[in-house]
Amino acid sequence: MREAVRTILECVGEDPDREGLLATPDRYAKAMLFFTQGYQQNVRDIVNGAIFHEGHNEMVIVKDIAIFSLCEHHLVPFTGKMHIGYIPRNAVIGISKLPRIADLFSRRLQIQERLTKEVANAIMEVLKPQGVAVVMESSHLCMVMRGVEKAASTTITSCVLGCFERKEKTRNEFLSLVGVNRR
Repeated sequence: MREAVRTILECVGEDPDREGLLATPDRYAKAMLFFTQGYQQNVRDIVNGAIFHEGHNEMVIVKDIAIFSLCEHHLVPFTGKMHIGYIPRNAVIGISKLPRIADLFSRRLQIQERLTKEVANAIMEVLKPQGVAVVMESSHLCMVMRGVEKAASTTITSCVLGCFERKEKTRNEFLSLVGVNRR
């Protein structure tokens, strides 16, 4: 990877041997491995048995989860926040596991639509709740710094499964609680 970065620097007209860039290929390779560490992780290891049979069957929401990912089309960041809700089927998951699941999938080359769906599907699979809802709002640097150059634009995606998909009232309650219906 270091040699590839060195080549990229040369291709954009830089001298990879100048003082400020000498360590850039190594720094970039380390950063890229960190940004994509989700490829080395799996949901079962992250959950690590943190599913508890509490008999709880009301909505659980973790909102405003900071998300950082790389757009697979341009390899530039997109950042935002994710809201995750689920309705248990008598079992709950440790609440810290929801942001960890979101991080696992965001630390891969992504598009926001797939990221939203992967998080919802993973929670549905590992917890088997009555339903899962995930909403994500992000700013994409591929739209901000290049292309249409619209700095204030955001993209909102959602994935609703189970009772959130079937029951409009349940879906609307979730959207209201995470603040999506306030605009």
